[in-house]
Amino acid sequence: MKKQTKNNSFKTPEGYFEEFTDKLMGRLSEEKSTSTNLDIKKDGFKVPEGYFANLNEKILSQVAEQETKVVTLHRYRDYYSVAATVAAIVVLALGIIWNTSQAVTFDSLANSDIEYYFENNDIDLSAIEIAEVFPIDDLDIGDIMNQQLNEDNIIDYLNNHVDDFEELNLENDE
Repeated sequence: MKKQTKNNSFKTPEGYFEEFTDKLMGRLSEEKSTSTNLDIKKDGFKVPEGYFANLNEKILSQVAEQETKVVTLHRYRDYYSVAATVAAIVVLALGIIWNTSQAVTFDSLANSDIEYYFENNDIDLSAIEIAEVFPIDDLDIGDIMNQQLNEDNIIDYLNNHVDDFEELNLENDE
């Protein structure tokens, strides 16, 4: 912000406000006594006679009448509503086509879905009964275990944890 200066360029003469009321009242009394038409002095304006009588015609004659161009504001509104309707019909048609349900088969189910079903539903089957139904012809040890076993690792494990290695009936080539 700018600093305000204390120096004011407007100055009044000394004693101006003390004598102001007396001077003003004196001037007003002089004007009342000298004026012949008090209405003119009150208003301060003088209007020629008949000025307002034909003022409207003078103004209209000076203003040239022009035809204005009419611009419609909602010209494209119909196009937008038609486009929105077509889009809604397309979306509904695609929704109906894609909504056709396909028959769920056992092959289309994921293994995790099947496991979830068996874990969360009581089917009154024991693990042995489920194992009897499960085909073991195509079963590999890799399907059950996450890591493949190496033959060397198995022999090392047995050497470290089995006391009598010969009781296992295995041939050791070491």
